[in-house]
Amino acid sequence: MKRSLTFCIGALAAALLAVAAADSDSQPLPAPGPTYADLADLALAAPVAAHVRVTGAAAVKAERAPGLRPGFVRFYVEAALVSLIRAPQSLPTRLGYLVDLPRDAKGKAPKLRKGSEFLLLAAPVAGRPAELRLIAPDAQIPFTAERAGTLRSIVREASAASPPPRIAGVGRAFHVPGAVRGESETQIFLQTADGTPVSLTVLRRPGENPLWAVALSEIVDEAAAAPAPGTLLWYRLACGLPRALPRPSLAEADAASAAAIEADYRFVLGQLGPCARSRR
Repeated sequence: MKRSLTFCIGALAAALLAVAAADSDSQPLPAPGPTYADLADLALAAPVAAHVRVTGAAAVKAERAPGLRPGFVRFYVEAALVSLIRAPQSLPTRLGYLVDLPRDAKGKAPKLRKGSEFLLLAAPVAGRPAELRLIAPDAQIPFTAERAGTLRSIVREASAASPPPRIAGVGRAFHVPGAVRGESETQIFLQTADGTPVSLTVLRRPGENPLWAVALSEIVDEAAAAPAPGTLLWYRLACGLPRALPRPSLAEADAASAAAIEADYRFVLGQLGPCARSRR
């Protein structure tokens, strides 16, 4: 009898665990938060970056929401300006904007609760100083202190006197073997949107790990170093460099040098890591 009771309790526990697992499997996974590259993509395109707190929101009737995607609801949101990260001019303390949000799995409209805080990447609406226009459907981002700090860092670097330029392509590349076997230096010149000189250098020495650096001038000096992840220079390289060297970049190299240059370029890409994005 005792063994039978123990078996029943064990079977019941297993069944409950199976049900819980099934319920867990049926729940949709939360959408991933924006990556550094996501935030940089939006911030670099937005004249306005702001932290706001929702004071009210009303759903817009579908017939008055041109361009509304199926499965979405358009809201007119009223919000208080908590802090202004960037703007071409001062903004009122009360703002309004439109945002499209997806319905849930049951087709119900989401709720924009009063007091919810968001980061907005937007543009001013001409002639309406208290209204903003989101620059992308996903440019209303749930606020966290970490995301706000990252956004401020991106804006600060982009607003510097000499910000890291956008990479437009790869120019010439050279490889020079050293006096000792296993020693070499590769230099790869990059093309930029504004003509700013940028080059990559990879140094190899016997018995040591390869070293690489990026120079933002025509002269490579001791100040040149690899960019730290989560910086605008890292973003420009990780998200702007092609996955393989174009053939014209190797036009002046013999077969051995070309192979060495390609290996060093792959090394740089590996050190940078992927340009991860979660936006759809």
